[in-house]
Amino acid sequence: MGLEIRPVASRRDLKTFIRLPWRLYRNEANWVPPLVHEERKRLDRRRNPFFEHAEAEFFLAERDGRPVGRMSAHVDRNFNAFQDNEWGLFGFFECEDDPEAAQGLLEAGAQWLRARGRDRMVGPMDYTTNEPCGVLIEGHERPPLILSPWSHRYYPALYEGAGLGKAMDLLMWELHIQGREKVHPAIWEMAAKVESEHGIVCRPMRKRELHAEVERFLEVYNAAWERNWGFVPLTDNEVRYFAKDLRPLLDENWAFIAEKEDGEVVGAALTLPDFNQVLHHLDGRLLPVGWAKALYWRRRIDRVRVFALGVKPAYQHTGVAARFYEMHFDAAERTPQTWGEMGWILETNTSMNRAMEGMGGEIVRRYRLYERPL
Repeated sequence: MGLEIRPVASRRDLKTFIRLPWRLYRNEANWVPPLVHEERKRLDRRRNPFFEHAEAEFFLAERDGRPVGRMSAHVDRNFNAFQDNEWGLFGFFECEDDPEAAQGLLEAGAQWLRARGRDRMVGPMDYTTNEPCGVLIEGHERPPLILSPWSHRYYPALYEGAGLGKAMDLLMWELHIQGREKVHPAIWEMAAKVESEHGIVCRPMRKRELHAEVERFLEVYNAAWERNWGFVPLTDNEVRYFAKDLRPLLDENWAFIAEKEDGEVVGAALTLPDFNQVLHHLDGRLLPVGWAKALYWRRRIDRVRVFALGVKPAYQHTGVAARFYEMHFDAAERTPQTWGEMGWILETNTSMNRAMEGMGGEIVRRYRLYERPL
């Protein structure tokens, strides 16, 4: 039968698409299985608000009738309008070390995107840079933190063998949130002046007001990241969708809002306890006993991921980011989590990368996004 590349066309195909990584990573201790029901929801065109402004096709690669790879190709109209480009995107890529299968998947995605008028294929993104994206280039020896992928060491060669080249690198910085004396003194000096000189109060997010707090976070997120390469704002429906998923993960010790006295939100920081340390023990399922395992392992989480920390452009001179850094040190003194990773951060974001150096951080993981003209 040889190699066949075909779209997902049935429930059985969808199950194969979702479950393929379990076989591909069965011998990789650092891979963390996602929750199956969450993966099914992400791929559901009726339930995921991404599809209100986008379309996608999901492909399977089969060799002699056996699944060996998968990939999505998608067109996001919001992304194209915001970035003023005609890019097509791809994601959910998983494949055996099979260059022919990888090239077949990527070519099928390219043809699908080309037929929709796209002039470039960029990825991997599941579905945009607001979600897990990039292929791991450095840091395979480390277990991944929440919402960050772990991928096979041979994937870069598969991409490059199919004619894709580097588009952008994304950096993850390790921070040990201890030893304030190791941090550049200028950071503490700036933090001390945020309220007294600028009238800005930084406070924890309130979980009981989660929807309102997520809207405040979105206001900052869409303003602070809008100049970033590859960024696309979240819609209101996407915010509600992500807020529902965020509720079980949010810890008020690690999530912050910065406001002026008149209530204007000027900054936000969202740090998540590393729930991957829980997912690692669940094998993709909460039932029948996964809930009990989750409660047990959640109490043993010892690290965090600084998922997003941003300040509106007009207030980036006020020291709000420094105050957020200080609040992370305060949180580490009252919780079991005393270290973690921050990012990802674009390799071209000089100011944030310098700030991480000033905090005593170290680059420990690098993800790469690839591209190919169509």
